[in-house]
Amino acid sequence: MNRLADSEPQARGPLTGLKIIELAGLGPGPWCGMLLSDLGAEVLRVDRPSAVGSLRTDLGASNGRQPAFVNDRGRRSVAIDLKHPDGVETLLRLVEQADALLEGNRPGVTERLGVGPATCLARNPRLVYGRATGWGQDGPLSQTAGHDLNYLSLSGLLAAMGPAGGAPAIPLNLLGDYAGGGLMLAMGLLSALWEARGSGRGQVVDAAMVDGIALLGGVFYGQRQAGMHGLERGTNMLDGGAPFYSVYETADGGWMAVGAIESPFFAELLEVLGMQPELVDSQWDRAHWPRMRSLLAAVFATKSRAEWEAAFAGREACTTPVLDLDEAMKHEHATARRSFLPVDGVLQPAPAPRFSRTPGAVQGPSVPAGTNTTRALADWGFDPSEIEALRAAGAVR
Repeated sequence: MNRLADSEPQARGPLTGLKIIELAGLGPGPWCGMLLSDLGAEVLRVDRPSAVGSLRTDLGASNGRQPAFVNDRGRRSVAIDLKHPDGVETLLRLVEQADALLEGNRPGVTERLGVGPATCLARNPRLVYGRATGWGQDGPLSQTAGHDLNYLSLSGLLAAMGPAGGAPAIPLNLLGDYAGGGLMLAMGLLSALWEARGSGRGQVVDAAMVDGIALLGGVFYGQRQAGMHGLERGTNMLDGGAPFYSVYETADGGWMAVGAIESPFFAELLEVLGMQPELVDSQWDRAHWPRMRSLLAAVFATKSRAEWEAAFAGREACTTPVLDLDEAMKHEHATARRSFLPVDGVLQPAPAPRFSRTPGAVQGPSVPAGTNTTRALADWGFDPSEIEALRAAGAVR
């Protein structure tokens, strides 16, 4: 059952009681809204009237199945025309009741629409106004188009990922959109909301993906300046250069991931593989790494992935099979922890992190734009005649 289509959000999780407005967008904004909703906040998504009834197709909707767009789950949608003066006023009335607003437009867009930070804070001085962008609110690139890969490329970290002698490896859009963008935005919003409890004053949170990515990679910038990390990718300890922190192909074309950094784990790895224990003594001698890698590769190539998985089961060797997406959702550990939950027939990642007393929960699947305009506006204080007048004027749909 699509709970959000005809009822109000459930009150669950440690963020229960927070009211957040999300101006619909792509990437980090929807992911942040999902995270906050999973943890109990009431997140109201504001969509464009032109999107009413449509399914999300960007980066996620599959075969017309709305629940497949995981990032939009758990919140209701209202359709408000922010190019209509009554639509702007409608949003500002919602802002008066909200704890926070999040948006992911280019700098200056919401100001031109009449719902920028200054206007919103004038209506609600306690409001936290969160802004997620790639380049940030200022700087020479702030108005330049870009995506996750572009922000990652200028961070220096994209150049650091990939095999030696090969092209940089693209880590999906995990580092920019979600870790460097959405997660940093959520952290910023919650930090500012905590501060507002004492000061009574809101503020603007500038969550730029270039900043978030840099913070994620802090240890590597530090190691580089200390002479501990080389610029040639695939030659360092954590980029696949170390033979004890790498992946190896198996006889059936599968792969095993080896993360045996500490000496006891490396010794266990050698024992399971039936290799000479003396190799432990040269584990950290880079001159031995090419030969060590060849030896490990040759042994892994003698058995199937399933055979190696069975051999390493219960052993302290930090060696695991490389699962594909389908296998990962069905793995015994994921199943035991209920790491994936069915939402309208689609398996989705469960809310994280977990709480002992106030657990989060998926408040419902994603819904088409404008699904909840009437009910949500009524719940936020608009009377039926106001809603009908707004709809007749074309300010909402």
